[in-house]
Amino acid sequence: MNITIGSAPDSWGVWFPSDPQQTPWHRFMDEIVEAGYEWTELGPYGYLPTDLSTLRRELSSRGLKVTGTFAMANVEEPSLWGELERQVLGAGERLAALDAKYLVLIDDTYTDLFTGEATAPQRLDESAWGRLIETTHKVADIVQDRFDLQLVFHPHAETHVEDKDQIEAFLEQTDPNRVSICFDTGHHAYRGGDPINFMRHHHDRIPYLHLKSIDPDVQKRVEAEGIPFAEAVKMDMFVEPSKGAVDFLAFRDMLHEIDYNGYAIVEQDMYPAPFDKPLPIAKRTRAYLREIGIG
Repeated sequence: MNITIGSAPDSWGVWFPSDPQQTPWHRFMDEIVEAGYEWTELGPYGYLPTDLSTLRRELSSRGLKVTGTFAMANVEEPSLWGELERQVLGAGERLAALDAKYLVLIDDTYTDLFTGEATAPQRLDESAWGRLIETTHKVADIVQDRFDLQLVFHPHAETHVEDKDQIEAFLEQTDPNRVSICFDTGHHAYRGGDPINFMRHHHDRIPYLHLKSIDPDVQKRVEAEGIPFAEAVKMDMFVEPSKGAVDFLAFRDMLHEIDYNGYAIVEQDMYPAPFDKPLPIAKRTRAYLREIGIG
């Protein structure tokens, strides 16, 4: 087993390229190093400096290396291709220049994050699902051919690939040579899945992990009351790996069992986060994972 551990701006409450409620980018970069990480994602395109020389200098001065970053848009909607392409090309160019390996693709949510109001059907019809698969392959080919990156698709709560049956259908219908999975333990548990069994059965398609856990009591309340995703996050739905519903000792044992070799990025959604909140959590999480033998 050989796991490369990192973290991401998400663990500092960063969801958007620019937002006064978010930790300033230079503070995030200082604190991720202080927490004990050498690897990071770049976060939403535009959060960290997009000027390559500036970005390279800021990373290098802190000894930080980049694993990847994400592009997020409505994958199945042709009219929004321009926005998705902008993120993919912008992120891809920077990732390639920084010797990163992965671009994470996330479908947009079918609800308004803050109000919970439906913005799209919860489940796609056959035609829209076909477009999601087709566009995923299109993005995979762009990032592979132009930037020598591997595409990892991120199943995510309140998107069109969230439940176990949807993820497995997605795996069946995508080319394993072009599309892999970024498997998020917290989102899988959030949707009632068993992250350990899923990883055990599908690890050959999963080179990239997002590590997080959930508070089971909050999850039950959120499901029962239909609480919007952003509100659930504000209620501390996502918790430190040492405290939540995901059994990280069993997850570690399973990673040993399958001899997992890949990346594992710690994410703990906490938007919006008071600026002093993330660092102590990040330090405890890094120490916990080291203590149990994950990275």
